[in-house]
Amino acid sequence: MKKLYALVLFVLFTQIGMAQKTVTLQDCESQFLKKNLFLLASQYNIDAAKALTIQARIWDNPTVTAELNAYNPERDKFFDIGKNGQKVFSIEQLIYLGGKKRNEVKLAQANAQLAELQFNDVLRTLKLQLRKSFFTVYYNSKNLENTDKQLAHIENLINSYSIQAQKGNIPLKDVVRLQSLYLNFKNERLEVINDNIEEQANLKLLLNETENVIPVVNKEDSDKYLKIIAFDLKGFEEQAIANRPDYLAKQKEIGANELNVKWQKSLSVPDIILGANYDQRSGAFNNEANVSVGIPLPLWNKNKGNIKYAQSILEQSKVEKQNFQLQLQTEITSAWTKWDESRQNYSVIKPTVNSDFEAVYNGMLTNFQKRNVSLLEFTDFMESYNQAIIQLNELKKKVVIAGEELNSTINKDLF
Repeated sequence: MKKLYALVLFVLFTQIGMAQKTVTLQDCESQFLKKNLFLLASQYNIDAAKALTIQARIWDNPTVTAELNAYNPERDKFFDIGKNGQKVFSIEQLIYLGGKKRNEVKLAQANAQLAELQFNDVLRTLKLQLRKSFFTVYYNSKNLENTDKQLAHIENLINSYSIQAQKGNIPLKDVVRLQSLYLNFKNERLEVINDNIEEQANLKLLLNETENVIPVVNKEDSDKYLKIIAFDLKGFEEQAIANRPDYLAKQKEIGANELNVKWQKSLSVPDIILGANYDQRSGAFNNEANVSVGIPLPLWNKNKGNIKYAQSILEQSKVEKQNFQLQLQTEITSAWTKWDESRQNYSVIKPTVNSDFEAVYNGMLTNFQKRNVSLLEFTDFMESYNQAIIQLNELKKKVVIAGEELNSTINKDLF
């Protein structure tokens, strides 16, 4: 029975291991660009806008009509359409005037370019979300590794102390103290796991992945966010204006709205309908061939409402662009300040702090096992040590994520 139980556990852990996928940030971004369903769906907006550009170039089809005799009373004959009968054929074509078709094509092209910029902005936003989730899972995993290591040591101590307490060699309160510490660590671990579940779900959704993603980050990739970058609002703003697709989209919206005003004005110009027809017998003379010209009289509908609406939308887009530029300055300042504060907070930590913590931890554990340290001192140290490691990882995570937010705000990799 024990062998069967062990076999089942082995199979389960093997399956769990197989359900994990170790990846670098570059691997994640490559898979993201290829498999993200939201990006793939958004790509169709560009294709749809380009299709409308093709449609805008096409003129209306000519209209062909035929009039055939149904009954000739003089000859008492139905469908008399032969040589001595009657039939009329005509063809008409709508001719656009006022630059309607040219303006419509330009507007469609501007909308297609706008669709591409909107897609690029979606890409920018999702890329930031991907990187934030990637690094959050990475640093959460490091916290879990540290907590699990301490839980294993505490569990061994609890087992040993429980045996000694049953023999009466140590007081039961020492076992309770260790169990309390163990439960505290378990609760802290559960909080990290809950956060990791949410971030892991984000990664799977962004990557269109079914396996758990295990991030791999080398020291150079994380330390690059610690380099000093001077605050240059004008320079950052110029880069953001040149690189951010949402700002470029605001500019393109103004251009598209200007084209829409021109198009609406051109729609007020009457179009001409040119035609030609053949009449076999009902005209002034037999086998009559005619041409026709038709034009609507612009007496009531001069498209004034649509022109006024287009002008209002144009002015609105200009104001929105100005407001967006002011907002951009605020975003840049906030993003840089957040990153710089995080960087400074982490930079005061000595480079050897991790190795120092590890050495002190091992020393404390060894001395406790040799009874050179009291249980109270040991449990207090374990709690402090665990919090210190978690806070250290949190500080580094905040630097990295703040750096990525600054990258996204300018839409350029500064690190």
